Amino acid sequence: MRGPDEAEFDELVAGRAHAMRRTAYLMCGDWHQAEDLVQVAFMKLHASWHRVRRQEAFDAYLRLTIVNLHSSRLRRLRVEREWLSKETARLGGRTSGLPDVPAREDMWQLLQTLPARQRAVLVLRYYEDLSERETADARRCSGLAVKSLTARAMTALREGIRGEDA
Repeated sequence: MRGPDEAEFDELVAGRAHAMRRTAYLMCGDWHQAEDLVQVAFMKLHASWHRVRRQEAFDAYLRLTIVNLHSSRLRRLRVEREWLSKETARLGGRTSGLPDVPAREDMWQLLQTLPARQRAVLVLRYYEDLSERETADARRCSGLAVKSLTARAMTALREGIRGEDA
């Protein structure tokens, strides 16, 4: 089970990436999502290199992988929408316990306004659920710096939220 020669694989990616992105875009209609699909497809090809023996099979393998990844994403989205509609119905139209997509998008926009260090600390602490010590180790700073950055970031987010409400 030999993996690909890296130069050979890089040449394959350089030669086929554009065509695969175009194919993925035509399926999903979004360039960013198409890029993600192609990237994952190439990762899967790299992992399955020993099974794809013929050069002419690479395109077929990549296309099939892109189609399957896109289909899986669509299925996942459909299941999520069905779950949200059932939960909304179960709650009698109340959505307080469900994810608030517009609010999440607003929070994402506010998060992007923070300096990189503050944003990184919030992501590590609250998204990755790391402790202060683990966050400090990941950021290579002191626990006090983590507390300070977290406090300043939370203050900025609160002010941003208040500013939107005004």
